[in-house]
Amino acid sequence: MAEKKKNTVTAVWELAQPIAEQLGLVLWDVRFIKEGVNWYLRIIIDREDRAVDIDDCVNMSHAIDGPLDELDPIEQAYSLQVQSPGIERELTRDFHFEKYIGEPIMIKFIHAFNGTREYKGTLLSYDNGDISMELPSGDTLDFNKKETSWIKLDDFGGF
Repeated sequence: MAEKKKNTVTAVWELAQPIAEQLGLVLWDVRFIKEGVNWYLRIIIDREDRAVDIDDCVNMSHAIDGPLDELDPIEQAYSLQVQSPGIERELTRDFHFEKYIGEPIMIKFIHAFNGTREYKGTLLSYDNGDISMELPSGDTLDFNKKETSWIKLDDFGGF
């Protein structure tokens, strides 16, 4: 099933990318996930010039609806959701990390890392999944993205 999801996300990304650009949007992420018994296709959009508003979400939803039906990359029933990455946006793709080097982040590890699962600090570098962050103590923490449950911008001081 994981391979099917990867193919679905890739197909939708390739379809959504030029549509988002035409609308003056940045395609932030595409997620195809199951929550309970329901499947959701989430297209997450951003803007460089201002915050995403409801009109941006509606415009993207309308613009992609027909091409998505034509492509038909998803076998089961699903709900389409178009949304902004929001505050404390999750960093998942390479370009997310590259854009936010020098910014405060929060991390939750899958397993305790040095006895703790949650850290916050400043993103120092990112290279193909390898991440370095400076902790408030001044120490540096190096790890791979695969070791984490999530990584988010720390817009409010986190935790």
